[in-house]
Amino acid sequence: MGSEIQAVDLRPYAPRGLLGNRHVQSLLTSGPIRKRRVQRQSAAYLARSQREIIEAADGTRLLGFLNRAPEHRRDALVILLHGWEGSSESNYLLAAATALDRAGFDTFRLNFRDHGESHHLNPGLFHSCRLLEVVDAVGQVRRAHADQAVFLVGFSLGGNFSLRVARSAPEHGYGLDHVIAVSPVIRPRHVLDALEDGLMIYHLYFVRKWRKSLQLKQSLYPNRYALDEWFALKGLREQTDWLVRHLTEFPDLESYLEGYSVAGDYLADLSVPTRIITAADDPIIPIQDFHALPRPQALEIEVHERGGHCGFIENWRLDSWIEHRIISELDRVLDSRGPFPGAARPEKADSSG
Repeated sequence: MGSEIQAVDLRPYAPRGLLGNRHVQSLLTSGPIRKRRVQRQSAAYLARSQREIIEAADGTRLLGFLNRAPEHRRDALVILLHGWEGSSESNYLLAAATALDRAGFDTFRLNFRDHGESHHLNPGLFHSCRLLEVVDAVGQVRRAHADQAVFLVGFSLGGNFSLRVARSAPEHGYGLDHVIAVSPVIRPRHVLDALEDGLMIYHLYFVRKWRKSLQLKQSLYPNRYALDEWFALKGLREQTDWLVRHLTEFPDLESYLEGYSVAGDYLADLSVPTRIITAADDPIIPIQDFHALPRPQALEIEVHERGGHCGFIENWRLDSWIEHRIISELDRVLDSRGPFPGAARPEKADSSG
């Protein structure tokens, strides 16, 4: 059976003083002060990024960015997925990608539909149950790098997508060598409850970003979207309920929220090696949701006492320990796996036509 662990070898995570506060952790990780530092540190990395549009089987187009590590290159690519209303340039994702790049990993930062500068690519709106287009896009990247080990790392909602991709990949004909989900959403209705009952700043943060995103979408497709009634609503629950009923195939809010849940026995048959890394003090993702997960052989759950939501900030330079942890975990996999054990290695596609 898989296991739940509380400690990590190599370098433990032990924030001190005010950094031990879960709200400080959660707010610093995506805040403007850290953003300036991450953007400065990643400037050369961003300048080398190659923009790619991936077209899924259903015609959906997703925006991504490929980087080849400039030195100390390893035979491995890491696909990174951001959280809701984040992007391929979110602090936590870009910091992790830059650290992986320095460590010799190639990286591919994938934007979900309507995230980053991609609202114009598809008429349909993003919602969290649009799994197949992400499964397809990850599969295409995986097959394009058939001569490398390919890892998938996701944060928050991106962690939720990573878990669902890990479960779905084998039935879609491809393997992944390892998956890491950082602070992943497990049961969405519990997350919505936490956002409503917790500090108002989290609720306001997501409402503000979502309103900005939908304003842009409506401006690009004015004949398709008349959202004045939605913009008059104030809360995430009411806003989500309205969009679900008016613009998705789901009959009600509860059906939609359960549509992207990974709770219950969803992960019971997981076969792709996967590690969840989370914090017991996460103010957005209730720790009880992790305790209730099944323990298939392929799943490891790593719980830390502190860290907040996608935070794990370890000093006042705003460095995040999670970057070190991700690299150490992928190093462990590369050192132990030999020539592609476990996850199936896809064959190179025949390009002869």
